[in-house]
Amino acid sequence: MKAQLLIALIGSLFLSAAHGAANSTETIKNLNSAYQDEANAHSRYALFAKEAHKEGYHQVAKLFSAASRSELEHSNAHKNALEKLGSKADPVMREKMNIGTTRKNLESALKGESYERDVMYPAFIKQAQADKAEPAVRSFMYAKAGETAHAKLYKEALDHLGKNAPTDYYVCSVCGNTVTVPPHKKCPVCGNSADKYVRID
Repeated sequence: MKAQLLIALIGSLFLSAAHGAANSTETIKNLNSAYQDEANAHSRYALFAKEAHKEGYHQVAKLFSAASRSELEHSNAHKNALEKLGSKADPVMREKMNIGTTRKNLESALKGESYERDVMYPAFIKQAQADKAEPAVRSFMYAKAGETAHAKLYKEALDHLGKNAPTDYYVCSVCGNTVTVPPHKKCPVCGNSADKYVRID
């Protein structure tokens, strides 16, 4: 009798999980869209870093390198969320990378991060919550927090371009949070230990 109840419970949990994934069609699409965006941002910011180095903006190059690492963590989180929801990430479609001057690159990056912070991720989070797709809610929240930090850092870098003070950047290898001073104990975004933060050189 106990064995039958256990089997029934496991079956119920499995059906519940499958039902949740089946009802997350829009969230699956959003996760794939975000995965594509973050994977391309990872590559784009790496190229922006090279351009900044070439122009002599070494501090800005370090910032772009930190953001590139952060976007990689975001894309990984979205990919993991897709798998947890019983789906998989579509192959990354590489965008054409338009590399301008460092000033133009900062302006472009600030615009993109602000859009994701204010429009894209809030909409994706709302949909994922409606779908009760918790893995997606979590990865979208991580990314939104990261883009908020990036937008602030890009604005500061742009405002002081050419006079950027030497600063270290640290990126959480779990959620991609980007800071100039690592937390003492836990990441304020994902709650993991502070030793998950990586300094970007």
